[in-house]
Amino acid sequence: MYLVTMLGNLLIILAISSDSDLHTPMYFFLSNLSIADICFTSTTVPKVILDIQSHSRVISYAGCLSQVSFFNFFGCMDSTLLTVMAYDRFVAICYPLHYSVIMNPHRCSLLLLVSFLFSLLDSLLHCLMISQLSFCTNMEIPDFFCDPPQLLKLACNDTSTHQILVYFNGAIFVGIPISGIFFSYYKIVSSILKISSSGGKYKAFSTCGSHLSVVSLFYGTGLGVYLGSAVSHFPRKGAGASVVYAVITPMLNPFIYSLRNRDIKRALQRLLNRTA
Repeated sequence: MYLVTMLGNLLIILAISSDSDLHTPMYFFLSNLSIADICFTSTTVPKVILDIQSHSRVISYAGCLSQVSFFNFFGCMDSTLLTVMAYDRFVAICYPLHYSVIMNPHRCSLLLLVSFLFSLLDSLLHCLMISQLSFCTNMEIPDFFCDPPQLLKLACNDTSTHQILVYFNGAIFVGIPISGIFFSYYKIVSSILKISSSGGKYKAFSTCGSHLSVVSLFYGTGLGVYLGSAVSHFPRKGAGASVVYAVITPMLNPFIYSLRNRDIKRALQRLLNRTA
């Protein structure tokens, strides 16, 4: 699955970069989403593969802290890029005549920079929070990676303040992107309903189908992981949701975008013809 994830996302990146017709804001953000997906999966899966081959499931404190930092950074990067892509669709549908002016290269770069800084702040806060915890030796994490809610349960010191910070952090770094997506699609739906022809409505909404599928998959599994970690007494269920969130979702994203997008299909075909 890891190789499929890497190959699928690399093909998306190569197809977009090699086709001048795809040098648009929507595909600019899609290629960055693919990069974030590759990095997101790479923070956990290679370690799991190494553990299986070496028959060792040990991770150092520094390694765990690093994994928490990178996992939250790239996870948040995915989330913010999906929000930016929703904004891009909002501008394209609601202000089509001004799209090229609003989504100019400078603004696209600025949105990417804001996504990066927002994700970096989330990562630093998680890292700072976990570094304040005290752990006993030889603790077993009931998951395949260092998941902050699970680490809080294993800490030896009082974690009531940290639990509040986790929910506060989630409300900001998950709530803001979700609110942005909901607002964008509220405006999109309102605009589409004003279109008189059914063909025009379908054409406008079809441009959002792939993005909606990825958003539903990403946030559905993500909320499942963290709600499961917080309230479930069965760690195996949380671990299963974590696998879907960290491995399956990044693997499916390229297929969702390529199967539902004619431009990506054409670009992939041209890329394969060049290499053949």
